[in-house]
Order: sequence, then structure tokens, then C-alpha cells
Amino acid sequence: MNLILRWLLNSLALLGVAYLLPGFAISGIYAALVAALILGLVNAIIRPVLILLTLPITLLSLGLFTFIINAAMLWLVATIVKGFNIESFGTALLAAIILWLVGFLTNALLESTNK
Repeated sequence: MNLILRWLLNSLALLGVAYLLPGFAISGIYAALVAALILGLVNAIIRPVLILLTLPITLLSLGLFTFIINAAMLWLVATIVKGFNIESFGTALLAAIILWLVGFLTNALLESTNK
């Protein structure tokens, strides 16, 4: 149940970012659901490998390079999912920061309700 709730919240977060950022477009709720699902899979499979490979850069940047990795994962998903478009890497970076903040708040909210 928790996994489905996170999936739905991430879909809504993607729709919210599409509303806020020009250059970040999602054609509808179906594309947002598919994009959130693919983004979750990419973050579970590819992101840890990239984090490990870029560990020296991440340490030198005090962890800020992870936002670049998150933006790259978001941009990768935009190339895969039809109806999901990101115009530039700068837009992907801003979207990654907003999605990180929403995810942080979502995790805090879900952990406080599970106690």
C-alpha cells in the first residue's frame, strides 16, 4: 500500500512540476503515472551505479553532484516516456531539485504516519 501511495504522490509531483516549470511538459495523468513508474525503476537500478562511479566528484562537491545525477535520470526518463518532455538540462536540474524537496517532505510525512 505504501509503495502505491508513493507512486501516486510522485505522479502528482511530476504534474505539479510541469505546472510550475516552463520547458517541463507532461501530456496527462497517464504519462505522469508511467513516468513516475519508470523513474522509480531507473532510480532503483541505474542511479546507484552512477552514484558509485561518481563518488569522488560527489565527495568533492559535498554531495551536490547527486542533483546532476538526479537531473540526468529525469532526462533519461523523458527520452523514454511518450508524452513527457524536458527542453533543457537546466530545466531538468530545477525539476530534480523540486522533486527532491517534494520527496523529502513526502518521506517525512509517511514516516510520521507509520509511527
